[in-house]
Amino acid sequence: MADVKTGGAADKQLGHVALHYKTPADAPRAAKLMALLGFKKQQEIDFGGGVMFYQFMVADDATHRGAGTFYLSLLPPPLANITRVIREELRVGSPQEHPAVAELRAGQAQDPEMNFHVGVLLESLEEMERLMAVLAEANANDPDLKGRLKLVGNKAKPGDAAIDARMAASPFFSQTPRQCYGKFGVQAFVETDLLAGGPLGENMVIELDYVFAGHQDEHMFIKTELAG
Repeated sequence: MADVKTGGAADKQLGHVALHYKTPADAPRAAKLMALLGFKKQQEIDFGGGVMFYQFMVADDATHRGAGTFYLSLLPPPLANITRVIREELRVGSPQEHPAVAELRAGQAQDPEMNFHVGVLLESLEEMERLMAVLAEANANDPDLKGRLKLVGNKAKPGDAAIDARMAASPFFSQTPRQCYGKFGVQAFVETDLLAGGPLGENMVIELDYVFAGHQDEHMFIKTELAG
């Protein structure tokens, strides 16, 4: 029997994540959100009737092999149909709504990471803060995005004097009592109903992450710490 060889970390990297907008009318709005998040539009294909296909790059793809890609397309009919049936069976939005729906939404409100979500690691805390300010402004005033975003932050766990001072001075993280599960990093969550996700197809969360310099060997993405 031949030996089975497994490749190392250098042999692979994340290729792409496929996201879906719900309706043709939401195509340009969802694409605008991706651009505001700082992703680079690589291509845009018009299938007619308002149905668009987009490719966004998380960062410049030096390999030209499609690494770090978001594909954005219309929710396929079979997925849209099964979501519709689930919502009808659970009587979502009606006086007879199944109690599991409220439980799901309460869980999502408490923990933005509960459902499937996508995380993107940033190299600059200032860039993260800038993005959240841009998105907050868009959610308040942009006619395409107004009321379509929910922004939530997890600030760094206390204990490091320099990081604590930076959190107190942050225009975004100083406003939240929430803390990360691990040390030496922060998280910002962008929840939107422009993208389909979760068992009810209601929303998707894109998470922005940052790790403080000098803590590459012990931070929240390699060591989770639960509250005692």
